[in-house]
Amino acid sequence: MIEVTGLTKVYKDATIETYALQNVSFRINEGEFVSIMGPSGSGKSTLLHILSFLDRPTRGTYHFLGKDINSLSDAELAEVRNEEMGFIFQSFNLLGRSTVYENVELPLLYSPMPISKRKKAIEEAVSSVGLAEKLHMPAANLSGGQKQRVAIARALVNKPAIIFADEPTGNLDSASGEQVMEILKKLNEAGRTIILVTHETYTAEYGKRLLKLKDGKLESDELITARTMQNYFK
Repeated sequence: MIEVTGLTKVYKDATIETYALQNVSFRINEGEFVSIMGPSGSGKSTLLHILSFLDRPTRGTYHFLGKDINSLSDAELAEVRNEEMGFIFQSFNLLGRSTVYENVELPLLYSPMPISKRKKAIEEAVSSVGLAEKLHMPAANLSGGQKQRVAIARALVNKPAIIFADEPTGNLDSASGEQVMEILKKLNEAGRTIILVTHETYTAEYGKRLLKLKDGKLESDELITARTMQNYFK
């Protein structure tokens, strides 16, 4: 599904070059649940932005579903992103005055899905995260955990090939965070590919594979076990 080779991102300021990523290479297959961890400034957010087409690499190649993203225009990238990718953010990014239904509908406004099928898709997505009874409630009236579950429903409504989750439990208490991670776990068990960026050990452990970044470099890439997480903090 994803293959990056020699991925490098350089930010330039006058005569100063800052390497956010340096020569990063890996593959992610369909159906994997991959956690990405690293200290602040390690490059994990930059990597997520490139993988999700929100930024482009300075050097290196990135193939998504067999397509070389360097050969695609911004408009083509936006089309693939809307049809194949779902996003979950730490800050939820919901419209507070809009209802749950209206928030989940947003990706469909730019989708080729016929209007006649949208209502069913929205209702199914909201039901899948256990919020069917909140369908017409304003998002501002929901708890933090409920807001993140709405964000997951919004990410699912297009039936994307992959979901990117950027610190999805960062603004939640532990109980709500575990509920969100259990939903992501079930989605992965149903065949959905998940890429999770997190600094929290308990959320990373829901994944099956850990990419560890440090100073813009891929320090390790291994299956997640109890020993893996113990070694992470050494």
